[in-house]
Amino acid sequence: MSERRAACRGIDPDVDGWPTVSVVMPVRNEGPYLEQAVASVLEQDYPIPFDLCLAIAPSDDDTAAVAARLVAADERVGVVDNPAGITPAGLNAAIAATTGSIVVRVDGHAELSEGYIRRAVETMCRTGAVNVGGMQVPSPRTPFEESVAAATGSWMGTGGATYRVGGTEAEVDTVYLGVFDRAAGDAVGWFDETLIRNQDYELNIRLRADGGSVWFDPGLRVGYRPRGSWSALAKQYYEYGWWKAEVLRRHPDSLRLRQMIPPVAMLGLVASSLLAIRRPVTALVPVAYAVTTLAVQRRAPSPVRAALATMTLHAAWTTGLADGFTRRRRPAAA
Repeated sequence: MSERRAACRGIDPDVDGWPTVSVVMPVRNEGPYLEQAVASVLEQDYPIPFDLCLAIAPSDDDTAAVAARLVAADERVGVVDNPAGITPAGLNAAIAATTGSIVVRVDGHAELSEGYIRRAVETMCRTGAVNVGGMQVPSPRTPFEESVAAATGSWMGTGGATYRVGGTEAEVDTVYLGVFDRAAGDAVGWFDETLIRNQDYELNIRLRADGGSVWFDPGLRVGYRPRGSWSALAKQYYEYGWWKAEVLRRHPDSLRLRQMIPPVAMLGLVASSLLAIRRPVTALVPVAYAVTTLAVQRRAPSPVRAALATMTLHAAWTTGLADGFTRRRRPAAA
């Protein structure tokens, strides 16, 4: 990593001064959650002033009106339009409209933990990383959302990604949301607007290829609300799978073993079901899959529903991945 792309490498902020910070938030259909998300940003105790830019996409609710109220109430909040309506375009527009040497990404339904920005900057200065992130912490409000949280937070559900299941502080391949060195993002071109999803993972690939490091700090925590219905969960993971195929097409060496859990499980189920006609013993494979999934979720509030949620995201992600590789049924912008 070149020194020109280290916003605070080797710097002690308490001695040398704190780098400037801008927070960017892409927003679409976030009317019920936006005020709380913005409050979690504005209540941060960063030692010097910072600004927050909302990128407002066309919405079906009162998101724009809520944003206008927030802008009127606090001079730190600004807005830019995101007519394309997609996350990477909104992020890029907000980044272009701000000047902080550190760029903090927040989503419209996320909540930063107390001291998040300050700790992230301290971690960046200490490690020299160009992107720092932490734990994605589910905040379920219904029994179904609790089951989704149990599924996505298990090694079997999503392959044990560090930002979901936790772990020790270390360099990783990706993190949730991210706190970025602006110069490093400028050098690689920020978010790819042709990727509706997985654009954050793809950006981290390019940051690492350019000599930067991506750092996981378990003390950084961001709350989010899981999907609230079977259809919403299936749609979300179908889209994740479809766009993962696109990223793998561009960066085939980015494939990780944990990402193979859903397709291997689904292929095993299909193959064993076909073979069961001639070899009945292979019918034990679906039974073993179901028993294993249930065992993994045995401590969830509703183990059966959490196991079914795990199976749903496996099936949806694998179907999306297969369709993505054949470029079928491209998901609409979300």
